[in-house]
Amino acid sequence: MSGPIEAVRIYRRLLGAHLRAVLEYRADALLTIGAAVLGQLAGLVFVATIFRQVPVLQGWTQWEVLCVCAMVMLAEGIGSLFFEGAWHLSGMVNLGALDYQLVRPYPVVLQVTGAAVGVNGLGNVVFGTLLLAAAVGRIDVAWSPVTVLWAGLLLASGLLVKIAVNLATNAVAFWLLSPSNSIAVSVHMLGDLARYPLTVYGTGVRSLLTVVPVAFVGYFPAAALLDKGVPATVGTLTPVVALACAFGAWRVFEAGLRRYESAGN
Repeated sequence: MSGPIEAVRIYRRLLGAHLRAVLEYRADALLTIGAAVLGQLAGLVFVATIFRQVPVLQGWTQWEVLCVCAMVMLAEGIGSLFFEGAWHLSGMVNLGALDYQLVRPYPVVLQVTGAAVGVNGLGNVVFGTLLLAAAVGRIDVAWSPVTVLWAGLLLASGLLVKIAVNLATNAVAFWLLSPSNSIAVSVHMLGDLARYPLTVYGTGVRSLLTVVPVAFVGYFPAAALLDKGVPATVGTLTPVVALACAFGAWRVFEAGLRRYESAGN
C-alpha cells in the first residue's frame, strides 16, 4: 500500500464494482430503495401521531425529534451504502471465505467493509438529508460559521459511532462461528430506540442505549447542538466517544482476525 489516498481509491473501486453489479437488476434495486423510504416514512408517521396528542415530548419539540431521526437515518444510510460488507462477515468466517482477503495486499478490515453495497442506504441518505434540511430550518439554533462546523463534527462523529458499533458487533462472528449474527442484529434494532429522547424511557433502557452506545448516533449529538441541559453536556463528548468506538471496533476486529482458523474449524 502506498498510503491512505491509494487506500481510498481502491476502496472506491471496490464499492463501484459492487454497485454496478447491484444496478444490473434495476427493478430490484428500486424496490429495495422504495422499501427503505417507506420504512422511514412509517417512523415519521409514528412521530407525527404522538405530537398530535402532545405539543412537547419531555422537553423536545416535533422538529427537534425529527432532527434526531434524520441524523440516525443518515448514519444508517451512509453505513449501509459504504460499509455494508461488515454485515457479511459472519458468512465469510463461517465459510472460510476470509482466506481470500488475508492474502491480498490491502487492509482486511477495508476489504470486509467494502465487500458489499447496501443500495437501500441510498434511500435513507436521500430521505434523511431532506428531513434534516427541513428540520434545521425549524429548530431553535443561532446558526453561525462555528455552529455549522460544530454541527458537522457532531454529525460525522455520530456516523463514526454507527459504523464502529456495526463493525464491532459483527466481528463477534469470529467467536460465534455461525453463519448469522443475532448480536449485531439486536444492537441494530436497539438503535431504533435512540431515535427518540432518552428521557421517555426508564433508567435501565437509558443506561443501555448510552453504554452500547447507540444514543451517540443521533440523540446526544442533537442534544449538544440544541443545548438540552445534561444531555447536551454528554453530547459534547460525542467526538471523543466516536474515536474510542472506532479504536475499540478495530481492536475487536484485529483480535478476532488473530483467532480465525479458516473453514472447518
